[in-house]
Amino acid sequence: MAEALPQPGDVLYVGGAASVQFQGERSLTFRVIRVDPRITYDGWLWIDGYVLGPAGDATERRVIFVRREGLQKRP
Repeated sequence: MAEALPQPGDVLYVGGAASVQFQGERSLTFRVIRVDPRITYDGWLWIDGYVLGPAGDATERRVIFVRREGLQKRP
């Protein structure tokens, strides 16, 4: 997903490639609300959104800090 920033409404798989804190069973499916425009470390983003449960419903609102290249867009 290195080509473009995530957009509001995008559904992403966030796993270990995005950040070690999301490795293995701690991975999550995440629906984007917004990407924080502030500059951070090169290639990293603060993303605001919702963790999605198995049925696709929002279970928790979170702000996560992840590597842009480690994000995988879901349909």
